[in-house]
Amino acid sequence: MPAGCTQPLYILPFDHRASFMSGLFGWAGALEPGQAAQVTANKRVIYDGFTAAVAGGVDQAKAGILVDEQFGADVLRDAKRGGFITCVPTEKSGQDEFDFEFGDHFARHIEAFAPAFCKVLVRYNPEGDAVVNRRQAARLRRLCEALVGGPSRFMFELLVPATPGQLAAFDADLQAYDSKARPELMLRAIGELQQAGVEADVWKVEGLDSQGDCERIVAMARRDGRSNVGCIVLGRGANERQVRAWLATAAGVPGFIGFAVGRTTFWEPLIALRDAKITRAAAVAEIARRYREWVDVFERAKAAARSEDAAPATVLAAARQD
Repeated sequence: MPAGCTQPLYILPFDHRASFMSGLFGWAGALEPGQAAQVTANKRVIYDGFTAAVAGGVDQAKAGILVDEQFGADVLRDAKRGGFITCVPTEKSGQDEFDFEFGDHFARHIEAFAPAFCKVLVRYNPEGDAVVNRRQAARLRRLCEALVGGPSRFMFELLVPATPGQLAAFDADLQAYDSKARPELMLRAIGELQQAGVEADVWKVEGLDSQGDCERIVAMARRDGRSNVGCIVLGRGANERQVRAWLATAAGVPGFIGFAVGRTTFWEPLIALRDAKITRAAAVAEIARRYREWVDVFERAKAAARSEDAAPATVLAAARQD
């Protein structure tokens, strides 16, 4: 069984690589040294926003970053020296099927940084391509086995994209798929992966609209003796109002221990910085503000849920206030 994780985790993820290069700069393929330096510099802006938020009052024991080795090696080393929670991705960026970023040498790279968490992003729909699902599960089990006895725990970012048939069943309405089909598919995906020997310490899952669905996700993640496994909610690059709603919903459910919200935190400030509409200092301050906001939303909702006389509607209303 996995060791699990029950400590609060407030993660700022900026391990984006392919989407970062193409979306922010319009680049693809191998980068020139100057281009790579620009990506690295922008990731440092995000990190400086994170450290500013901690300096401004976010509890350092709960604060963490998720950043890639390619553009964030110095940030990872600095964060580890500073006592922050560090997370490192192992997947190749921009692929529909999970595979290791560094091939058969993936374990060597994990050992070099010894992060608190080794993270994978996996697109897994139980009604998708069965052959691809089996290949992914086999690689993921290999990763689990490699982490046993080491310093890094396993953080699994589960995405359940709709198949063409599933989306057609909802007349191409992605919101309807998300609310009516995705929660059940997420449960099935976690169950199938557990059966395949994939044991996550933390499940990083897409936002859910109801506490009932959040409760079912926790129950699946913690079934059969996995009582210490934690869940965190990701942001999906959604707007601030939607992220606040997902955080407030999840925070009221025991077993949801935090969040990992990336693009909604840093994307707009970096675009404005790129276009010379704001200064670097302003971008850092805005990233810090947004990260602090997610912490405040989550902790308000968690505290309200613990209050004996707080009705569910009051919990969500208090947490979602602008």
